[in-house]
Amino acid sequence: MRLKAVLCAALLLLARAGAGAREPAAAGRFYPADPAALAAAVDRYLSAGQTAGPEGEIAAVLAPHAGYEYSGRLAGLAYKFIADRYDTVVILATGHTEGVRGAALLASDAYVTPLGRVEPDRALAAALVKASPLFEDRPAAHAAEHAVEVQLPFLQRRLKRPFKLLAATLNAAGPAERAEIGSALAAALKGKRALLVISADLSHYPSRADAAASDGALRLALEAMDPALLRAAAQFIARKEIPGLDTCACGEAAIEAGLTAARLLGARSFLTLAASDSYAENPAGDPGRVVGYLSGLFLKAGKPAGLALTKEQKAALLREARLSLERHFSGEDRASGLDADPRLNLPGAAFVTLLRDGALRGCVGTVLPVLTLADAVRYGAYGAAFADGRFKPLRKEELPLVRLEISVLSPLKPVKPGAIRPGSGVFLQQGNRSGLFLPQVWERIPAKEDFMGELCAQKAGLPRDCWRQAATALHSFTADSFEEDILR
Repeated sequence: MRLKAVLCAALLLLARAGAGAREPAAAGRFYPADPAALAAAVDRYLSAGQTAGPEGEIAAVLAPHAGYEYSGRLAGLAYKFIADRYDTVVILATGHTEGVRGAALLASDAYVTPLGRVEPDRALAAALVKASPLFEDRPAAHAAEHAVEVQLPFLQRRLKRPFKLLAATLNAAGPAERAEIGSALAAALKGKRALLVISADLSHYPSRADAAASDGALRLALEAMDPALLRAAAQFIARKEIPGLDTCACGEAAIEAGLTAARLLGARSFLTLAASDSYAENPAGDPGRVVGYLSGLFLKAGKPAGLALTKEQKAALLREARLSLERHFSGEDRASGLDADPRLNLPGAAFVTLLRDGALRGCVGTVLPVLTLADAVRYGAYGAAFADGRFKPLRKEELPLVRLEISVLSPLKPVKPGAIRPGSGVFLQQGNRSGLFLPQVWERIPAKEDFMGELCAQKAGLPRDCWRQAATALHSFTADSFEEDILR
């Protein structure tokens, strides 16, 4: 009798688990509630746009999650090239309705849309909950959420065979949590026929020009496949307090965790399919207050996009450096907005050098990328002209006589004393003292002993042999240097 009672209870629990359903919360608001109208709309979005598929297997997709009249076209592009062979789809989505430290799962209930039920992957959910405390079964975080739901009709129409769903909402996870979520997810998906979907919008609610500048910077970080660059770009842009800009990415945590997982699952590149905004998709709105959208694919082919500066970008930075000095002398406020070129809104470290009659007239910069590249150049230009303690502040009449040179630094790499080679920049630090020589200093001091001795004594105020001491941390770097002759 006892065994029979246990079996009955188990069967009852299984029946309840199979019957549970999260009913549609966005139907009739974000997409059509009528099944026929919904199917027709999704099919139309899936059939529009380019027809040539990407090279390489798709590891993940990035799709926006707004109302279909705004972002349906871009979502359709994201799904039209996926294979019809997945057993499980994982959706990492923005959580709009509840704060979540990690990832809130809907582990036991099916998601329902007007097109039918999508059953949960309970085994995968249980494995993730066991693997990390950052994963929790929290149905309440999904009850009124639209960011997962709006993706499902595209999957239901595109995938002809049944698939299971792992739905997760994220929002408050920090960098370490995002990395752990992505790593745990990738480990759990190894060897499975699974598609990863990142449901996220970009900027909310700046002007169209500012949206393009901000969204473009995050797109470049994605194309570089660099989660840290993506996070830093969003942070630096947010600090600028751009009018109307509430967030650079409505889904930053989901994007970063998803990018981490995609890389671990073999993604080598990100292909942008389309970038747009709410006004471009539906001009009934306000062009001064838009939402940015991006659609793309993470591919197991290719390589991360490079971030080398073009000649035009170098010229723009040189013009901005000189404008910073002209603004000072004319009493204008310093520039503080976003650059029209998204590349210049990415984090960057740079030094600006002032030369007069071939002689040094000032040199100041940032060793680490703690500002956008454009802001780093503005800071360096102002500092070189007015805050380099080796020289008197630049006078207005001198401005036409100086030539500006910009050096954009690569990331610092630790280096041993014996590995320092002529041609590389060197940064050293001992306690609270530090010094830096740009690579071009080798032209003036070609001997290594003299170069390092001057760096210790002249720049760091330390003994000339400090670079050989164990207490001194040494880093090397390269620099992309260019001067105003490029403008001619």
